[in-house]
Formats: sequence, structure tokens, C-alpha cells
Amino acid sequence: MNTMRMRRHVAAALWCVAAAACVPPRAAAQAPPPGVDLAFDDRAKAISTRLRCPVCQGESIQDSPAELATQMKSLVREQLASGKSETQVFDYFIGKYGQWILLEPRAEGINLLVYGLPILFIVGGGALLWGAVSRWTRPAVPVDEARATLPED
Repeated sequence: MNTMRMRRHVAAALWCVAAAACVPPRAAAQAPPPGVDLAFDDRAKAISTRLRCPVCQGESIQDSPAELATQMKSLVREQLASGKSETQVFDYFIGKYGQWILLEPRAEGINLLVYGLPILFIVGGGALLWGAVSRWTRPAVPVDEARATLPED
């Protein structure tokens, strides 16, 4: 009986070792190649993830495989390398494509509706729900009392 239990433990240990051997090493643990500025890359990626691809309209230029998105990413990198700030890069693309190019519209002007309408719908829906529940839970008026309040002919 002990040998059977020992075999199960050995088999379980072997399965654990085999499973651990199949897990690939983490890419983040690897050191970056020499000469790569990680802070610059992070800034460029942060901007690229907030700009809409004109070809694949539901994706950012960072995620899009389109050639235009690749050109736009390199343009973002060029502008950052020339010393422009993030807002200046965004302003360049807004000037060229309009507010549409931003995946997250700025909270100004008519775009305030994008941020305000969901709140208004939630508050209005809550008020309607509260009113309906209060009507449903109101105690019913007995028939005798209802007749007593009616004027007699």
C-alpha cells in the first residue's frame, strides 16, 4: 500500500516538472538590447495607443497592421525625437484629421455629451425604477374605503 502511494507521489512530481518545463520564459525578464531608450519607446507607444487608425477604424495605430498606421507610428516617433510634447503631437494629428483621430475624445464642447449622457441615463433610469417600485409596493386600498371616499348620488 505504501509503494502504491509512493508511485502516485512520484508520478505527480514528474507531471509538475514536465508542466514547468513547458512554460516559456518571461520576455520581460530579458534585458533590452543596448542603445534602446525604453522611456522614449513607452512615450511613443502611449501616444500610438490613443490615436485611431484611419484604415482599421476600430483599432489604434499601435495595434493596426495597416501601412498607414506604421507610417503614423514613425511620424509620432519623429515628432517626439524632435522635442515635441505629447500635446503637440496630438494637436498635429487633430489638425490633420480632426477630433475623430482620438480614440478618447477630449471632454470639451459637444464631446461633453459623450461623458454626460451615460450619467443622465443612469440617474433617469434609477428615478423611473424608484417610481415604479414605489407604485408596485404601495398598499392596495380596500374596496369599502374606496366606496366611502366616493361622493354619493
